[in-house]
Amino acid sequence: MTRRTFALPVALLLGLALLAGCGSGSGSQSTSTASGSSTTPQASGAATVTTANSSGLGTVLVAGGRTVYLFERDTGPHSTCSGACATNWPPLTTTGAPHAGSGTTASMLGVTRRADGTTQVTYAGHPLYWFAGDSSSGATNGQGVDAFGAKWYVVGTSGAAVTKQASGSSGGGSTSGGGYGY
Repeated sequence: MTRRTFALPVALLLGLALLAGCGSGSGSQSTSTASGSSTTPQASGAATVTTANSSGLGTVLVAGGRTVYLFERDTGPHSTCSGACATNWPPLTTTGAPHAGSGTTASMLGVTRRADGTTQVTYAGHPLYWFAGDSSSGATNGQGVDAFGAKWYVVGTSGAAVTKQASGSSGGGSTSGGGYGY
C-alpha cells in the first residue's frame, strides 16, 4: 500500500473518532458491551442519586435517570463485581463527591475505591450498580435476578434491598418498562 492510499483510511478513522468524541454534555455517557450494543449511562462527573416511584416496588433509588441496584454478594462497602459481572452490571461511578437528590439522605451516600481505581458510589454502605438490561428510564429488569453468585435488587430509600417483584412481573427480573412518575 502506498503512503497516499494509506493516509485516506487513517484520516477517515481520525475523523470518525473526533465525531464520536463530540457529545451533548448531558453529564452521562453510554458504555458498550462486548457485542457493541449500548448499555446504561455512566456518571461523568459527580453522580447524583435521587428517587423515583417504580410500579409495584415503591420509591427506589435512581441515578442518571436509571434504576440502581445492590448486589447481595457485596457484604461490605467494597464491590465483588468485576469483569463480565461489571459489563452486565456497570458500577455507578463518580469523579467527585456524590450528591443527594430529592428523597435521598446525604449522610447515607459514600464512595468506595474499585480494584480498577475508579470510585464507586455507595448508599447505606452498599456499592451501587446499573443493569445493562434496563434500556429505558423506569425499567427494573434486573430486579431479583440471580447472577454472578447472588441476587440483585433495587435499592429503597432506607438503603435496603427491595426484594418484592414489580407489578406485572413474571419473576426472576423479567419486569420491563416504566413506572417512574417523572
